[in-house]
Amino acid sequence: MMSSPLSRLRLADLLPVATIGLRTRPGRAALSVLGVAIGIAAMVAVLGVTRSSQAEVLARLDRLGTNLLTVASAEPHGGDETRLPDSAGASVARTEGVLAASATAQLNDLAVYRSDLIPTAHRGGLDVRATDPALLATLDADLLHGVFLDESTANYPVVVLGHQAATVLGIATLTGDDRIWLGGRWFVVVGLLDRVELAPEIDRAALVGFGVAASDLGWTGHPSRVYVRTDTTRTAEVAGMLPRSANPQAPSRVTVSRPSDVLSARLAVADATTSLFLGLGAVALLVGGIGIANVMVISVLERRGEVGLRRALGAARRHVAAQFVVESVLLGAVGGGTGVLLGAAVTVALAQNRGWQPIIPPVAAGLGLAAALLVGTVAGLYPALRAARMAPTEALRTA
Repeated sequence: MMSSPLSRLRLADLLPVATIGLRTRPGRAALSVLGVAIGIAAMVAVLGVTRSSQAEVLARLDRLGTNLLTVASAEPHGGDETRLPDSAGASVARTEGVLAASATAQLNDLAVYRSDLIPTAHRGGLDVRATDPALLATLDADLLHGVFLDESTANYPVVVLGHQAATVLGIATLTGDDRIWLGGRWFVVVGLLDRVELAPEIDRAALVGFGVAASDLGWTGHPSRVYVRTDTTRTAEVAGMLPRSANPQAPSRVTVSRPSDVLSARLAVADATTSLFLGLGAVALLVGGIGIANVMVISVLERRGEVGLRRALGAARRHVAAQFVVESVLLGAVGGGTGVLLGAAVTVALAQNRGWQPIIPPVAAGLGLAAALLVGTVAGLYPALRAARMAPTEALRTA
């Protein structure tokens, strides 16, 4: 008696057999694909948008520099800056590792007005600062219009407006006749600054020279803040020396800060937010995987007759299992591919809207596809094993 030949299923036949359910029930398959696609798209978009944002922050840090320090009193009086010793600016400039230093003084009792008819109670939230001509170079700031203070104009009633101060006063450009009312007299506006991102207090200030501040505005010679540019490799070391340089008698009353730390903190916040949204994306992916498993279980129940007939004609258990696993993997793969494209599109759209350079990490696309395939495989294992365990007679009888 001759034994029957072993059942075989060629790889070329596996794909057409595995896609029968997808082709006969496209609506259900599309919904399963959509569930996986949403999860993958969320993960890719979160990683892409985060990387694009971080790249922008790092580029801004590179442009602005991380070697800018500010020296101020550690004991501010209300919202006003308090005085440093009159020698603080010169002492800080002589500190080893300092490349440039510029002292400024907040003139606390003065306000800025567009007209001398405005009531003095309406201060507008603007400050008056006395400064030296080196401030522009120390901050690496830019002028939008006009000129900055120099050694000669610092002794005359001329003023340079920070970006916010110019906006509040309604001065967008210079005509040559622009004046503001400051300290009971008119000052001619000779320059408008661009935004100084690392020194927002300069943005909202009207800047005058030390000479006119001393002669006409009651300045006593004490600075309240010193801006310092250091050797980049020695920034931390210099920061430790500056309190004693600024106030040798009471260094504990001096605080030194690095404005770029605010931008650096954004990276940490972005990382924390990324973890949160990746978790949400993982939940969405899990829901998509459950959807695939549900579709595959229903597919097995609905196709009992097909399974029983194939088993009766000699199909092995492994062939039936392979059919349903491959179908589930295909659902995951299509969902993963769709999700990667959708996530990339969201990243590009958001980045261009914010003016960032769109960056889509290759690892995000790779991991997204791998996660989708894994979800598809795991989701199809139970339905596939259930289909493979069906006895031919039982499947045909209950079909």
